[in-house]
Amino acid sequence: MSRFFVINILIVVSLIGCSSSEIIENDNKKRDLASPEEIYRDAKILFDNGEYISAEQEFIKLNRLYPLSNESIQAEIMTGFISYVRLEYDKAINRFDKIIIKYPSLKNLDYVFYMRAICYYEQISHHGLDGEFNDLALENLNQVIKRFPNSEYAKDSRQKIILVKSNQAAKHMDIGRFYLNEKKYTAALSRFKIVIDDYSMTKFAPEALHRMVEAYYEMGMLEESSNTASILGYNYPNSKWYRYSYNLIKKIDKEETLFKKMTDIF
Repeated sequence: MSRFFVINILIVVSLIGCSSSEIIENDNKKRDLASPEEIYRDAKILFDNGEYISAEQEFIKLNRLYPLSNESIQAEIMTGFISYVRLEYDKAINRFDKIIIKYPSLKNLDYVFYMRAICYYEQISHHGLDGEFNDLALENLNQVIKRFPNSEYAKDSRQKIILVKSNQAAKHMDIGRFYLNEKKYTAALSRFKIVIDDYSMTKFAPEALHRMVEAYYEMGMLEESSNTASILGYNYPNSKWYRYSYNLIKKIDKEETLFKKMTDIF
């Protein structure tokens, strides 16, 4: 009797196990058959909650199940953005590159170009380093402006270009100051002229002009020194660098006056 009871129990347990397995399998099938809108919504919820890996997996699943849906395109953009959020810049850039090639007529392609540029921009860590990222950021930010001049991202790209150029100008200023301290005035002048010619929109332009005034003065080129100080005063009359140059020019005037008196005596 007990043996028969045990057998019945095992049969019931087996049936329950089969039933549970079928339920789980049906749930999995139901999940796989969820609409692209539902999968995208669930993935977005995961992303908003900071569960980036799980969200990425859901977006990838959406691409696999519904590759031709509008949600699939947005899912590809989101996977790129997730890589960016996780500071996986190379991976993010690669994903954005693929989207640009795959969907050249995408409505929000300006955002993809912008995000690719930002991936380069955020890798600029110091003005004395990462020259490659300076150039790549500048190139990609300019692409945003050129391709999408009326985009909301164009304005921010212009502002970031100024910051990148300030980064490059700072590099030239560092080298120029070094040459000036080493009394290599011609080399110093060439660096300061680059700042004036190519980075006049940056905060370093007034200082570059003043350093040129100093360099010319040290080389004995007093007329060039005075003329450069005049340019500085005309463009940046309230700058502290003009005050410094003005004091130097007064010194030049005194020296020239003294020199004239001495020549008059002889």
